[in-house]
Amino acid sequence: MAGSDILDQIELGKGLRQRHMNLIALGGAIGAGLFVGSGVVIGDTGPAAVVSFLIGGLITMLIMRMLAEMAAAQPVVGSFYVYARQALGPRAGFVTGWMYWYFFVVVVAVETVAGGRIVQLWVPAIPLWMLSLVLLLALTATNLVSVRSFGEFEYWFSSIKVIAIVVFLGLGLLWVMGLWPAATPGLAKLVDYGGFAPMGWAAVLASVVPCVAFYTGAEIVTVAAAESAEPERSVSRAMRSIVARIIAFYVGSVLVVVAVVPWSTKSVGVSPYASALSVIGIPGVATIMNAVVLTAVLSCLNSALYATSRMAFALTSHGDGPRFFTKLSRSGVPRRAIILGTTVGYASVVATYIWGDVVFEYLVNSYGAVALFVYLIIAISQVVLRRRADRRDPGGLRLKMWLFPWLSYATIALMATVILAMAFLSATRSQFVMSGVTLVVIMTAYEVRRRRKVTVGGSPTSGAAFPPKSAARQRLGMGNQRCSTA
Repeated sequence: MAGSDILDQIELGKGLRQRHMNLIALGGAIGAGLFVGSGVVIGDTGPAAVVSFLIGGLITMLIMRMLAEMAAAQPVVGSFYVYARQALGPRAGFVTGWMYWYFFVVVVAVETVAGGRIVQLWVPAIPLWMLSLVLLLALTATNLVSVRSFGEFEYWFSSIKVIAIVVFLGLGLLWVMGLWPAATPGLAKLVDYGGFAPMGWAAVLASVVPCVAFYTGAEIVTVAAAESAEPERSVSRAMRSIVARIIAFYVGSVLVVVAVVPWSTKSVGVSPYASALSVIGIPGVATIMNAVVLTAVLSCLNSALYATSRMAFALTSHGDGPRFFTKLSRSGVPRRAIILGTTVGYASVVATYIWGDVVFEYLVNSYGAVALFVYLIIAISQVVLRRRADRRDPGGLRLKMWLFPWLSYATIALMATVILAMAFLSATRSQFVMSGVTLVVIMTAYEVRRRRKVTVGGSPTSGAAFPPKSAARQRLGMGNQRCSTA
């Protein structure tokens, strides 16, 4: 049975509302990278880290706009995995889907360990593996209940993160304006410690690479679109302004840090938010920031479990994986796919516990550039599908990429530049190489699968794109294209 036939018979639940979609988009890109990882970028670039985050944010905004155009026209299970199949063929779809699945399985492992380490600060007597297991099982149970349960948890997790950032920005503004007790107003610290870009502008451009990676997660809202009551409207509303707010949060937060604390202060590299709040004079800073970072970690873990399960469901529904994982619960949740992500993620945690940081470092390096590969494929897919849509129904799209096609081409060039930069920068070269190994393994798996299908059945059957399931998709002309052959 072809993958499209299976999807005609099964359907995920529709439990997500507009408020869930907004916070999924907003919170998806706000993780521990902002609260902790931004300190590393500041240490590598100085106050000019603000520019690095701004450039990385603009690149991400362009990618998200391209993805939003496709998702609003065709809100389907699997999102960009399906678009890659339709635009570039089954091989590109297979590689895109499994790269994204692998990326978030590693995120599950990384965030599980990170969450356990934070909790262990409060209960040091309990082993790390046990704390990690409790956190993972708790959020797995949340995802197993229903998509509404996932949405509610993500809504409140993201709300806490957003409130924390808004409060931080407000305190920073009062400090810079001299309206806070004992404040040293002004922006002198941006240039007083070696200049605005003490490490040079090459370092500023190099830091764009990790900054783009920090923004990863905003695209989850397009994966969730298929489970919302009004998918086209939900994606359009969520993506129009959310990414701009994310950029404002990142850039604004980094600006506050370097305006309040000398960028070279050792504590900035460890915990930039805590360092700034200590200078401002907020009591209990360590406890506050640990609680906020734990919320961010749990939010990322929650989203990662969701993303892995829905991508596995889409992949297996198209014959790009074992059909066993297409089974849905009565509430429309792919529980087997959720358990798969949980099992693989915790196996990584156990391996880390047994063999130490060697495994953990391998995992981190092996997925560092994977999300960037996916973003590049998203951009290329948008150009192909947009041209098809314009030929079939010029002006039919409700949400469009700005200044098409030139801005789309520029986005592709920027993403390719960021990926190539990883190969030449010493700080990111190992991530580029190991992510390349991941890509080669997945491509090899596709070739093995394709040859087996040709041998057994005569020809691969996973090349068909989604058939048009609604008048909207027929009108927009993006849902009824057949994939090219592999």
